[in-house]
Amino acid sequence: MASEPLDFDPIEEARTQWSERWDPDVSDAMAAATSIMRAQQMVLAAVDGALRPFGLTFARYEGLVLLLFSRRGALPLGKMGQRLMIHPTSVTNIINRLEQQGLVRRLPHPTDGRTTLAELTDEGRRLAKRATKAVNAVEFGLGGLDNQDLQQLIRIIRKLREGVGDFTA
Repeated sequence: MASEPLDFDPIEEARTQWSERWDPDVSDAMAAATSIMRAQQMVLAAVDGALRPFGLTFARYEGLVLLLFSRRGALPLGKMGQRLMIHPTSVTNIINRLEQQGLVRRLPHPTDGRTTLAELTDEGRRLAKRATKAVNAVEFGLGGLDNQDLQQLIRIIRKLREGVGDFTA
């Protein structure tokens, strides 16, 4: 983020310029897409800032929380990739880092020799809970929105996600 707030909205200025120079019918879509990308940067900065004291990135935190939410504190790496919606290589990298930190351990699957499980350690469970308190304290970077705004934002983004086939309703 810039150190000083701008005295104008650069996205609104870009919308005006887009409308005048390119295609006014697409200028709202450009402004919306740019707004989403900027909001993502701001949210990630807030969440990463809350997680930094714990030695975590948002990606590693998501991995810990996914395991924390699982019934047994363990999941196959492939299933983690599906649920986190990331490439298998990214899951491997996340688990490698969490394992180096002593927060998870790899285990062979009890019935499928081709599958590896990631399991939370006791330290991983404790750290996930402490990190969650920190993320909750910054309200995931969305503290400027009230519950009605949040519900509207969720609804609109869900509609976008569903429309592009991110999931089936």
